[in-house]
Amino acid sequence: MKNNKRALLAIFGASLLFLASCQQGNKKEESTEPANPIAEQTEPVPPPKGIISLKESKSLYDNYTKNRVDMIEEFEAEREPEKEFDAARFTSFTYADMKNYMAYVEQEAKEAGVEVASLRLYFANYPNKPDFPDGEKVVHPRQNSIFIVPTTIIDGEELGFYIDAEGKAKPIKNVVGSSEDQGNDEGNTAKASMIPTLFQDDGTSLNLNHGNSGPPPYTDFQ
Repeated sequence: MKNNKRALLAIFGASLLFLASCQQGNKKEESTEPANPIAEQTEPVPPPKGIISLKESKSLYDNYTKNRVDMIEEFEAEREPEKEFDAARFTSFTYADMKNYMAYVEQEAKEAGVEVASLRLYFANYPNKPDFPDGEKVVHPRQNSIFIVPTTIIDGEELGFYIDAEGKAKPIKNVVGSSEDQGNDEGNTAKASMIPTLFQDDGTSLNLNHGNSGPPPYTDFQ
């Protein structure tokens, strides 16, 4: 009888240990399952410090109209009286294109071992000729525009950068030359012919342009 009791106790104890180990195993499996995404609550994004009111937006727009647009259109009328000219008031990029651009810039910066510090929006003016120096067609001759340049910290200074042939981030200003070297809008100076030699390192530009521009009356503030 004693042997039978011992055998039963041993079997009972082994069963308890087996059940306990199964429960622990189930708990471990449950803990590795991903959380229900519907149950997760994302934190609200606070408004950036640079957000301005609609009233201030309208004021800035009207100031540009009063202090810049008339001067631009008068200049262009004197330049080519036979052609009608409406000054551009905005440049737009699709939301999808901007997301893709940000992802591309971050990708290239990461591969180069740097971090993007900021995005500079440079004011620009399209030349009064059919093509750019690289052969690209000028879609909006004489119109104002912007182009975007990412920056990073190089030798303690925040600079616009490109990716050179070796995959390193290098300052743009080291390869583009000065404004004096590039000649006037028509490109008819002797120095202008020297410019192509500054871009022969097979580098990759990260600068963005070719958005959609619009003159009045196609604006949100008029």
